[in-house]
Amino acid sequence: MKPFQLDSSMKTALGGVFYPTGWLVLMFAGEQQARDAGKLLSDEGIADDDVLLVTPEDFRRDIIGTAGDDAIVPSAGTEGDTVRKFAGFAREGHYGLMVHAPKAEDSDRILELLRGSGITYGQKYRHLVIEDVEA
Repeated sequence: MKPFQLDSSMKTALGGVFYPTGWLVLMFAGEQQARDAGKLLSDEGIADDDVLLVTPEDFRRDIIGTAGDDAIVPSAGTEGDTVRKFAGFAREGHYGLMVHAPKAEDSDRILELLRGSGITYGQKYRHLVIEDVEA
């Protein structure tokens, strides 16, 4: 598991909205739950480079925007609403895991491995679609 580092591939070309295509973004109530989930994935053979720990500060600084929620510009899609949802969880101290899972079977495997691990909210970013996930 690596610390989160925002790069241009995680944002839309127009407007620079957070949209990490091929990634699951999973929220956990606290740091230890997120770290435990990351360790479980590592123990099950998921590459450390494919799992990023996202702190509440990372969400505030890089995903929500440096000016906070007021800087989020509404979009034609659901990206803005989804980012606002992450912002709410980050304000409550939730940590996130971003897991690279470009194929449906990758996502299914990750979610099955993490069933019962305390995911409080999750999204899968697919091409042109943000999908709610349940674990």
